Amino acid sequence: MAEDFRTAHDTMGEMQIPIDALWGASTQRAVENFPVSGQPVPLDVVHAHAMLKWAAATANEETGGVDADVADAIRRAADEVIAGELDEHFPVDVFQTGSGTSTNMNVNEVVANRAKQLLGEDLSSTKVHPNDHVNASQSSNDTFPTSVHVAVARVAKNDLIPALEHLAGSLRSKSEEWADVVKSGRTHLMDATPVTLGQEFGGYARQIELGIGRVEKALDSVYELALGGTAVGTGLNCPPEFVDRVIELIADRTELPFREAADHFEAQGSRDALVEMSGALKTVAVSLIKIANDVRWLASGPRTGLYEIQLPEIQPGSSIMPGKVNPVIPESVRQVGAQVIGNDAAVTVGGLSGELELNVMIPLMAANVIESENLLASVSRVFVDKCLAGTEATSRGPELVEQSLMQVTALVPEIGYERSAGLAKKAFKEDKTLREVALEDGVDEAVLDRTLDYKRMTEGGVL
Repeated sequence: MAEDFRTAHDTMGEMQIPIDALWGASTQRAVENFPVSGQPVPLDVVHAHAMLKWAAATANEETGGVDADVADAIRRAADEVIAGELDEHFPVDVFQTGSGTSTNMNVNEVVANRAKQLLGEDLSSTKVHPNDHVNASQSSNDTFPTSVHVAVARVAKNDLIPALEHLAGSLRSKSEEWADVVKSGRTHLMDATPVTLGQEFGGYARQIELGIGRVEKALDSVYELALGGTAVGTGLNCPPEFVDRVIELIADRTELPFREAADHFEAQGSRDALVEMSGALKTVAVSLIKIANDVRWLASGPRTGLYEIQLPEIQPGSSIMPGKVNPVIPESVRQVGAQVIGNDAAVTVGGLSGELELNVMIPLMAANVIESENLLASVSRVFVDKCLAGTEATSRGPELVEQSLMQVTALVPEIGYERSAGLAKKAFKEDKTLREVALEDGVDEAVLDRTLDYKRMTEGGVL
């Protein structure tokens, strides 16, 4: 029905807009041009972009580019976007113009129209213009990558890193709890010399701690912002003092150390910082897959597997086998890891697709990096809260270590490699313990008492 729409215009003509929508003609064109995935640009990016518009209004007011009343209305409207109060007004698909121009205009139009409302103006008013006022001193080509960096950094610092710290802390706690639980080590999935369950989990904790460091290191590149390059990196139509002020305001509001890019042609022609961040996220994903898979192996059984740890029972494992319980949380972790690795492949292709003065796969890269951050953060918390926190050591590990034959390694300095190998093979063939066959072979009992100390073996050195 005609009454369900209003008419808006841009430089290409008129468009019919849903009556309750705050966006304008440019956004409507993007909605109609890109019915691709049904997946809008991440709201983390939208909120960061509104924060940029909030800061830009102040900078433009101070440089005389925008009147005080208009700047104030823009700030108030942008604050509503930042708070998530207008989320339904950002429908543009991720798979849009590669510079993010459609999303920049979406935010410009929503902020401009909401600012008009706050000033008591009709939406047809030119009192607040999306280009002349909200986008003053800016281009999509420098603002959108800026907002993507701000969004990626905020998600990393506020969500991902705390979640990874939660996971590392849980693994470290288990390492300490199980410091004296001696069990058989395994290499190539075959019996090896003894370790403690605590040592295994200490290794997992260290993987995550190093992952946090990798993310922090990648963030240093993300903190460089493209703002100020405008269309091609030269800064045309951007007052010199504008950039410093905007970045100062964003840094203060986010409490993150953002800074202007050292070279605007690098900052707009490439997206290497996002590739670097995605690589760090991929490494975290690889660590999580390794840890989750080991947890599955260690919990396998309970009768015919390793069963050295017992996971909490959180749901039935089979629709046909009664009483079966599966390691569903580690399975979820591994699937997230696979998704993050796939996302990294897309980000890599996006990063190498910058041509001359502009990369034109920024929305794709933003969506994949932010999805990876959010997935890793969520599944790390789930891994701790639904699995690791309730995991217990069983008696199976200490029981199996007695049956392992690789303790013979500690005898090598005393009786040599070849004799030691013969004892291990004989013990296995005759189904005897290593101690039994060693005594039969004439090894002094005092030597065996000293060398076959399983806990001492986990501490290294010559026994």
